[in-house]
Amino acid sequence: MRIGIIGAGRIGSTLARHFAAIGYDVAIANSRGPDTLADLVADIGGPIRAVTAEEAARFGEAVVVSIPYGRYQELPTEPLRGKVVIDTCNYYPERDGHDPELDSDATTSSEKIQAHTGANLVKAFNAIYWENLRDHARPQGASDRVAIPLSGNDEEAKAAVAGLIRDIGFAAVDAGHLGEGGRKHQPGSRVYATEMSSAETSALLHVA
Repeated sequence: MRIGIIGAGRIGSTLARHFAAIGYDVAIANSRGPDTLADLVADIGGPIRAVTAEEAARFGEAVVVSIPYGRYQELPTEPLRGKVVIDTCNYYPERDGHDPELDSDATTSSEKIQAHTGANLVKAFNAIYWENLRDHARPQGASDRVAIPLSGNDEEAKAAVAGLIRDIGFAAVDAGHLGEGGRKHQPGSRVYATEMSSAETSALLHVA
């Protein structure tokens, strides 16, 4: 699979490292241009290249969006329309500025990004500390895999993302549709920034 990654911060670069390590072709972009990613690409090695955000969006069969929520309107929309997009973003008003729709819980950050891009959006990787994502992958069949909750409205897109989660050494737990499910693993939820098994995470999501 070809993976595009828009955003080369801690989550984006950690996912790039995982995906390249298992042989996926990765194209990664940031807001400052491909040249600024030369050291990261060299350090990761393997099938990875630095590109523009537009190129990453066009390249990926699945595209990771890992940018500050407040900048989501800068995303290229036409190449993301209809694609599987993995949204790792969280809304932090002190960083992103206040969004009245999110402050009132009228909608979620992921629903707004989906509406902007027209993508088959799946929220995932937003509830795990980046160090745990970097260090705590486990081999296939391991009983102590850390759970990654995900939510989305398209069942095929969720299945594809769940497969990627398992491929890099974690357990995928379906939290439900993008609005209802996404609220269950956004900041402030009971599973946010925790490190639990799939059974423990499922139990908390069910309670939520």
